[in-house]
Amino acid sequence: MGTSHNARGRSDLPLSQGATSVPDRATFQTLARRDDVPGQIGAEEMKFLVLGVDAPQPELYFLNTNTYSYHYKFASEALQIGISLAEFNARTYFRDDRSNLAGTIIAHDRFVPAGGGAEGLYALEFWPTDPVRARHVALAFELVRAAMAFADQTLAYHPAGDTQEALLREDEAALRDAGVRVVKTSELFANVSYVALNLGEGYGVLSAVDPTAARPPSIRDVALFRTLPNDLGHVAGVVSSTPQTPLSHINLKAKQNDTPNAYVRGAETDARIAPLVGQVVRYEVTADDFALAPATADEVSAWLERIRPKQPQTPPRDLSATEIVDLDELGHEAVERVGAKAANVAELRKMLPSGVAPDGYAIPFSFYDVFMCDGGFYEEAERIIRDPELQADVAKREQALAALRRKLEKAELAPAQKEAFATLQGAFEPGTSIRCRSSTNNEDLAGFNGAGLYDSFTHRPDEGKLGKTVRQVWASLWNLRAFDERDFHRIDHLSAAMGVLVHANFDDELANGVAVTKNPYDPQWPGFYVNVQVGESLVTNPDPNATPDELLISAIGPRDEYETQYIRRSTLTAAGATVLTAQQIERLTGVLGTSRSASRSSTGHRPTRRSRWMSSSRSTLPAISRSSRPGRGSTERRCAGGSVAHRDAVLRSAGSSGSRSGRVCRSRSS
Repeated sequence: MGTSHNARGRSDLPLSQGATSVPDRATFQTLARRDDVPGQIGAEEMKFLVLGVDAPQPELYFLNTNTYSYHYKFASEALQIGISLAEFNARTYFRDDRSNLAGTIIAHDRFVPAGGGAEGLYALEFWPTDPVRARHVALAFELVRAAMAFADQTLAYHPAGDTQEALLREDEAALRDAGVRVVKTSELFANVSYVALNLGEGYGVLSAVDPTAARPPSIRDVALFRTLPNDLGHVAGVVSSTPQTPLSHINLKAKQNDTPNAYVRGAETDARIAPLVGQVVRYEVTADDFALAPATADEVSAWLERIRPKQPQTPPRDLSATEIVDLDELGHEAVERVGAKAANVAELRKMLPSGVAPDGYAIPFSFYDVFMCDGGFYEEAERIIRDPELQADVAKREQALAALRRKLEKAELAPAQKEAFATLQGAFEPGTSIRCRSSTNNEDLAGFNGAGLYDSFTHRPDEGKLGKTVRQVWASLWNLRAFDERDFHRIDHLSAAMGVLVHANFDDELANGVAVTKNPYDPQWPGFYVNVQVGESLVTNPDPNATPDELLISAIGPRDEYETQYIRRSTLTAAGATVLTAQQIERLTGVLGTSRSASRSSTGHRPTRRSRWMSSSRSTLPAISRSSRPGRGSTERRCAGGSVAHRDAVLRSAGSSGSRSGRVCRSRSS
């Protein structure tokens, strides 16, 4: 094959097809295309192909990657090699006695070597599951370095997946002897000075935010963080000197609101940032860098008018459900009665193996509505909504909302609700901590994920009656970040409703995480994007300076096997360790695949799911006997709520408004 390749060698390729050398950055940029790769948005990548790897003079070609997305198409059309795709693949991938090598050069311009040196790195990569051994890595490295002389000090081999990292442990000495510089994933992404998490522009006052300050940042602030907060309202932009991950609540909210968001190493002392603190600025995040420039108040107002929804929105809520309901009796169709979170978990219970999704109950919106009406709290909320002074002053608005929340948390429950919650509490085994999770009609919805807006609480066995914790969840509907977010999106506050998802709490978590059931970097290859952290250090609201394992699991093996590519490693594990074992990742992959397939078959489309999950040291979830479930049961087992018949009657009446002397609640008359 080497002879025929030499005969067809093309040193005179037009740049529109490719080149045999890349003398400078300008040529690289001509041949490269922008693409999202694991760990970097909008990276510049250029593909290369080596033909005749065992020939006396192997041929190296750089593809114009804008023209040719695939190596075979380039080889077939530009080089006219005259073989089939199957034969090309057989000669190029997944074998030691290969004839060809296919790879990619990715520019990481903001890489800063840990020991000093020139900024920037060109990562030489192969298909992540391709087991390329040391002699072929060294050959490609030598050829590329000679043909890209301008980058000879910044070129490094990057093993891109678990397959290649495993081979590196065997081949590291051979690569070192061959003069091949190697950069591992953990080093590559730990030493970048800039990461664009969400592209865009915003206008506001550049504000260095102290998480303990009385005034939280607002939509008129470009928030500069040294330490990421656990919650954040709608802001004009985010600059952080603490690394983030794409699935943190901060970035999920940024994506929902098209808010520019970037990590900048040493942001608070950066010469382009520090002088502008306290001034009105225009802030832009691009794939390569950020930009800050002085702006005017008029520009801020014009920008706000452009991005705010034009029409008011009324979230649908169905108050007809007046019973606390077992999750097994619910599904997606219950979202307008119990909220998105409870309905989605109920649906997951249908899709996934037993013990994966939590066993529990949903408190419907009608319970919240009865509580708000009986206490006159809708009227108090309306006064806050309509007060012009509170609209103009975020600190005073926060104080007013905090006062309302305190009233909600301390208010007396109606007797029927007290009894219903006592019955619900009695359905769990004695000594069980109970998790009460917010589940609203304006969260986890299309176009509005509401990530991090509302609060969930754990009711401990020594805390007394469960109604105390339910009221805390209800009150979180009126926290500042949620109020301001709804206000910006013109969502009717008084139509917002809070359900509660109730299940046994997990106190012995080994890990927690968030997963997306698609490959966000290349939709052509099925996969899952996962952030996972040890113990109870939340991925969504991380502890200061804690970053999780960030990994992509995609079906890119020669027989569609799943391969794991680590993008970042947890700062809370030992060097080189991972949060999940290979066996746990395999199990998680199976569960996520089941969820995706079941969603596709039930909805008729390819869904994108964001799932919060936990790994418990217990093999199964705490059991709750069917006979003790509120609103159900066929035995006469007695619990805190009394007999089954009495319990059912209590739970049916607790969310009903039929006994309120005909008083018309403001929420129902509007």
